[in-house]
Amino acid sequence: MLLTRGRTPGKESSMSTITYQVTGMTCGHCEGAVKSEIGAIPGVTEVKAVAATGLVTVVAEAQPDDAAVRAAVDEAGYELVGRA
Repeated sequence: MLLTRGRTPGKESSMSTITYQVTGMTCGHCEGAVKSEIGAIPGVTEVKAVAATGLVTVVAEAQPDDAAVRAAVDEAGYELVGRA
């Protein structure tokens, strides 16, 4: 499932996409918790979390701060291993 925030037309080319490895997600509820917390980071426009692989893809207006992403994942109750 993809969480999408408002986008400005024509800005897609300047977007930054980063995929992270997260441990502990086991279901759709887990995916939703991670998406919600990361989606609240300023500048984040899309978040895709897949419990089966532990991969979380973040699309943002600029490269998101890894510390902010780590804190958001921690707040959701999971562990950010690093970039995938």
